Amino acid sequence: MNTSKGRSAATWLGLGAGIAVATYGAYVGAAWLRYGHARRPAKAEDADSLLDRFMPTYEIAERHHVSVGAPAEITFSTACAMDLQDSGLVRAIFKGRELLLKAKPQAHRLPRGLLAQTEALGWCVLAEIPGREIVMGAVTQPWKGTPIFRGVPPDQFAAFHEPGYVKIAWTLRADSAGPDKSLFRTETRAVCTDEAARRKFRHYWAFLSPGIILIRRLSLGPLKKAAQYRARRRRLERNPALVL
Repeated sequence: MNTSKGRSAATWLGLGAGIAVATYGAYVGAAWLRYGHARRPAKAEDADSLLDRFMPTYEIAERHHVSVGAPAEITFSTACAMDLQDSGLVRAIFKGRELLLKAKPQAHRLPRGLLAQTEALGWCVLAEIPGREIVMGAVTQPWKGTPIFRGVPPDQFAAFHEPGYVKIAWTLRADSAGPDKSLFRTETRAVCTDEAARRKFRHYWAFLSPGIILIRRLSLGPLKKAAQYRARRRRLERNPALVL
């Protein structure tokens, strides 16, 4: 009986692994075919004129959003301060990339907070609307095990065309949806500076974009929870009677 159960469990595990491999393979193929066909937002409210200033045309674009029961300024500041490394699954994804690309472990400890971490890695602020949106940018070669992120001044970013690089720009944005509601958005765009970089990046994106996109999605839930908690605390501080 135990032997039979063991064989059954092994069969189901094998089947599950096979389905996972097939699903991943299908995603890789779809990502490969979609590369270079990024569409502009279908809705006007999803457009981002600030980001358009630095990358009006692009080869890939990933957009994510979530409704938050907190004012826009709280949602935005929470997003800037969140730490992706707080998630065990995110840490596992980063570790998987490190092993797959034979990357060297981070040589120095990064500061806490998304913006502080990315700036420490070399990203620079391209533009900002205080309390509402920030656009970060860098050029890099992500297919390398330990990529170097090189900040480019805002007035030079759009025209940067040095061969062999990928230009990446991403946003954190919170739009007001009422006194105590907001819509958080994040968008990432990328474009290559020449055909050689495009070939390398297309391979990289097709195989590793599932983890990259998953990290974006995993960040939305904790962000919403943290922003709403901060909003509740502020309401209680301003009106202690709400506790009763």
